[in-house]
Order: sequence, then structure tokens, then C-alpha cells
Amino acid sequence: MNNSNKKLRDVVIKFAGDSGDGIQLTGNQFAENTALFGNDIATFPDFPAEIRAPIGTVPGVSGFQLHFGDQHIFTPGDEYDVLVALNAAALKTNLKLLKPNGIIIANINGFDNKNLRLANIPEDQNPLENDSLNSFQLHKIDVTKLTKLAVAEFNLGNKESERCKNMFVLGLVYWLYHRSMDNTIAFIESRFKKEALIAQANIKALKAGYHFGETTESFTYQYEIAKAQTSSGIYRSINGNQAMSLGFLAASINSDLPLFLGTYPITPASDILHELSKHKGFDVYTFQAEDEIAGVCAAIGASYGGSIGITSSSGPGIALKMEAIGLATMLELPLVICNVQRGGPSTGLPTKTEQADLMQALYGRNGECPLVVIAPATHSDCYEMAYNAVKIALEYTVPVMILSDGFIANGAEPWRIHEIESLPPINSNFIPKNRATESEHSPYLRNANLSRNIAVPGTPRMEHRIGGLEKENISGNISYDPINHELMVKLRSEKVEKVTEIIPLQSFQNGNKNSKLLIIGWGSTFGSISAAVNELILEGYDIAQIHIKYLNPLPSNLGELVKHFDKLMVAELNNGQFIKIIRDRFLKNAIGINKIQGQPFMVKEIKEAIIKYYLLNA
Repeated sequence: MNNSNKKLRDVVIKFAGDSGDGIQLTGNQFAENTALFGNDIATFPDFPAEIRAPIGTVPGVSGFQLHFGDQHIFTPGDEYDVLVALNAAALKTNLKLLKPNGIIIANINGFDNKNLRLANIPEDQNPLENDSLNSFQLHKIDVTKLTKLAVAEFNLGNKESERCKNMFVLGLVYWLYHRSMDNTIAFIESRFKKEALIAQANIKALKAGYHFGETTESFTYQYEIAKAQTSSGIYRSINGNQAMSLGFLAASINSDLPLFLGTYPITPASDILHELSKHKGFDVYTFQAEDEIAGVCAAIGASYGGSIGITSSSGPGIALKMEAIGLATMLELPLVICNVQRGGPSTGLPTKTEQADLMQALYGRNGECPLVVIAPATHSDCYEMAYNAVKIALEYTVPVMILSDGFIANGAEPWRIHEIESLPPINSNFIPKNRATESEHSPYLRNANLSRNIAVPGTPRMEHRIGGLEKENISGNISYDPINHELMVKLRSEKVEKVTEIIPLQSFQNGNKNSKLLIIGWGSTFGSISAAVNELILEGYDIAQIHIKYLNPLPSNLGELVKHFDKLMVAELNNGQFIKIIRDRFLKNAIGINKIQGQPFMVKEIKEAIIKYYLLNA
């Protein structure tokens, strides 16, 4: 038996198969196991939009990409070191990004004539049988047959037996990279605790795959990746939607206010509802409304009633919510809107990522209707940004929109669990009932933040009129006075600008004001840009990097940083939206790096664009 070990710094693996093959579960289990081992990791689930795409076809391919190593991992990786392909369509879809001499683990059963036809590959051109894969390390394994043999003792049906093949593959890859099976065995026992035979079969398949790797001499090496050097603490693997939900929960605890989510399911935001609904032991309430408008209106009602009102959606649903968001702006109520962006317009690309809702967030309502817009940079960053969104909404009585996206929402990374006591305090503007006075309540009497004090309905002697019509300053009475309307518009706008008093000053992620070129990013582009800039700096390029998380208002010192540069680039997953803001606010002739393919930036795409621009403007 060959026990040769080879040490590596990092590895990129892509699991791919039919959307019914359990690929997402397989990838998540490997990612969680790897995070528990102590590697840094970044993941990228990539799956079809269809509920059940035709089996064996290219549109039906589901993938899970992960990049792990002994150093800080910024992205899920540009190209794969290992491709696990459970059928012909999976190989066809993903082969172009496999590195030369990369490892292919192919399920022979998924390359029969039927699967070749479904993948539009001529039957006489089976890639496992011709020479087309000679530049790779090809391992042909009849995963389906071996899995069925492994679980035969449990007398499952053919379909149930075949469903265990993802566990066989997972066990094999665990062996290849010296991973323990214990965590996954515990997961299977918990998930199928009411279905003992299914649990036993999956565990048997997992062990069969591991021991297949151990006993066969097909693989030249096992691979070792050392633990990453991280600060001490308790870590878990977390995706963006989970982190955002926990950030909201922390804000509810620290503000001592109930949390209410009014929402309607939509990809890729639905998991915020799923996650928050698990925490009913706290003061958390979730409401799945009949439509998007009902969801946001219920959240506004909860805010009016003294709770933290939150609504979640993606671009199409945000469009439907816009009139109600305008109502929250007019009422000057705290409201948090989660926009988990996806490819558009219209229904667009529901499971693919994009950053094309920025202009919608900034300007997509009727009238002068400003709100605060923020964007987390990473999966785990969603925790603090969600918390900050609630803090801003409550302390400034203003709607806040969080711009996440499909990549941040579904991808995962290690997260150091926070003590909520370490987070900044939250002071709401709800008037406690014991502060009720005999004097008439003035609902639009403002404090130093320009935020108004909110009397919760039912508070004695604090009855007041409220609604969507323009308000008279201080009294809150309906007003059609033109001078008052202009005053109120400017007050609402000034209140949003005053948020700069509590948001952090902008800093450089790389370089400084004397660097030759500045590249600006926002949202989920952080990892790709950071990796590209770090590599280019090592290659001798003089580049500064700024990543902006507060988009409206912008950090108060951003103009001071930007003015030092004649050469600017803005990278974003759209056709050029934030670059318009940079040009407008700072009168800079910036150049855009844009991608609109439903996929995050590759590091090499950012590098190539910077080098080209650098050389042309040297």
C-alpha cells in the first residue's frame, strides 16, 4: 500500500454532479470538517436555478467549490486542483477550470451512453476512454457500483442505495487529505436519527470511500495541509445569511427589543428567514407573508409598535417593496432591508451573483427619499454589518438597506465567535412608557441626530397622527405648505448624512496616498481584489486599495483619500454603477473593471485588468 505524503500550502477542490446528487451537502461537510481541523477556507456553492433541472444535463449540474490552506484564504480559487465529477455533464461544465495535471475523480457510471447523450457528448467520444484527459491525473472509479455493494446489507431500494454515493466520494476525499470522518458521522446520526437504516448506510458508504482510498494504489500521494495561524478563540464555519441573522439576533439582545422579520421567500435571501426561525427561544418573531409588499408592511408595523423591523428579499422583491420603504422614510421609522442581490433584471439569474442593485438602493424610490446603504465585504462581515444596520436604524430613525449578494450569502468561511458584550451599545429612540408626560406629544421633535422620538402606540397621552402624507415639522400634522415640504426633505437628507458621525473613517487595505494607482471596491469583491493586489505588490507594482462598506453616506474622509490619485480603478460585478458615484462626488476619471456573468471575479481577471491599465498609463 502506498502511503507517500506530500505537503501543500493550499488546495482548491470542486465537487460537481447532478442537482440531486447531494453535492451541496458533500461540499458543506468537507468545508465544515476542514474548518474544524484548523485550515482557513473559502467556499462557493454554485447550483441551478431550476427546482429540478433535467437529470444528467448541463443545466442541471450542481457544484461546490472550496479553497483551503495554511494561510489566509481570500477567495474560493480561480482554478481547481481536484475535480470530482459524478457524471459527464459535471466534467464537461467544469473541466476548463481544472489546472494542468490536476486530479479528476470520475464516476464511471455517470459516463454511460445515456449520460453522454444528456450532456450532448457523442457516444464514441467518451472522455474517460479517449486521450482527451491525458494532461490530467484521471482516476476512473465506479462510485455507483462500489456504493451499492457497500450498502447492500441494509436492503435499501436501488434509488436509496445510489443516493449514498456522495458519501462514498466524501470519504475518499477525506482520506486523500488526511481528514477525520468523526464529525460527518455525528452529522449523519443526527440528521437521520429517525431513519436508522439510512444513517447506517450513509456511514457505511462514507467509510467504504475512505478505505477504498486507503487500500487502492491508484493515488500517488496523500496530501497534508497544515493548520492556519489564527488568533485564539472559538471558531465556526459560517455563511453570509447565517452571519447576518446572528447579527440581527445580537442587536435584539443588546437593544433589549423584540426582533420581527416580515418577509417573502426568494432566492438567495430565504435562508435569513430559515435561520431566524430557529431562534424562537429568544425574542424573535418571523412572518412569512403572502407577498413582498405584505412582508415589508408588516415589518414597518412591527417597527411602529416598538420592535426591530426587518424585511429581506432580492432585487425583484426589493422593487415591489419600494413604495413601502418610502413610507418608512416618511414616517422616519427604523427599518432594516436586506437585499441579497442576484443577477437581473426581472427574474434574471436567481442562483447567480451580481452587484447590480446599487442604483436601485440609492435612487429607486419616488421623490427625494434617501436611506442609508451599507455592504458587507465578506461572509463573516455580515454579522457586524447587520448589527450596525440595526444600530443606525434605531439611533437615527431611518431605513437602512444592506446590500449582500448570492456569493456572500451562500459561501462560507471560518468565523471567530463574538461575545455580544464586545459590540457597541444600541440606544433606540422609542419613548419608554414611564416617560409619558402630560404635555402634548410632538412626534417630529428632533434630537441632536435629527432623529425623532417614537411613541409606541398605547403609550398614555402620546397619541399622534401618522401616515404617508407630508408632515409638518415638529407637530407631525399633515402639511401641504411648500416651504415646510422643502424643509422636511432637507432634514431627512441631512439626517442620513449625519450617520457619518458614527461610521468608521475609511482606511487603505493596501498601499497609501503616495501609491501610483488606487483600486476601489465594495461588497463581495473584497477577496478577489485583495488577493490580486497582494500578489501584484509582491511582483513590484505600487498599488493602493480601498474597500468601501458604507455607500450612503460615504465615509467623511473618503474624498481626502481619493484626491491624492490621478489614476483610479473601480471593480464591481455590474456594468459600472459605483464608478458613477466616484466620478460624481470626487470628479475623478476612474476606469471600471466590470463583470456581469453571474460569477464572482477571478483573481487573475483583476490582475490582468490592473496590469493592462498600469502599463497603458505608466
